[in-house]
Amino acid sequence: MTGTPLAELQVATESSDQTERLGEAIGVSLQPGDVVLLHGDLGAGKTTLAKGIARALGVADTVSSPSFALVNEYALPGFRLFHLDLYRLNDPAGLESIGFPELTSAEDAIAIVEWPERAGALLPDRYLLVDIAYVADGRRELRVSGVPDSAWLERLPALRRELTSSWRD
Repeated sequence: MTGTPLAELQVATESSDQTERLGEAIGVSLQPGDVVLLHGDLGAGKTTLAKGIARALGVADTVSSPSFALVNEYALPGFRLFHLDLYRLNDPAGLESIGFPELTSAEDAIAIVEWPERAGALLPDRYLLVDIAYVADGRRELRVSGVPDSAWLERLPALRRELTSSWRD
């Protein structure tokens, strides 16, 4: 994950439910062609956040971690959602075998990638990075940044409004 963002948003959640609702707030600001990288330790809340994003995008199915399948695809009106979990992949050949470059560059899809650090040099040039840290007692601290900044500057104010709105209720 390269690039140093000029602007980033920081937020904390107090429960899994709030983390999922925060995912919904992120999801409403996404559009086809976007890639969201979810970075954090095991159990940090990446899949919980992905559930909220998927719900905001219109996924009615149960969203679960694609740890064993590696990729879950959801067909939605006008676009597709790819949910990738790279935890079990250790080399570029594994990424190529699941079509990682194609899945993260599809202009008619949104891709959510858990464990993006496993992709190394195959990461796309443009993405929304969400760093998640589990603090204690259900509390998580999240840092959201767009890379490169120029691709997200116009959308950052709307995303900031979503992240500071009533998702905490």
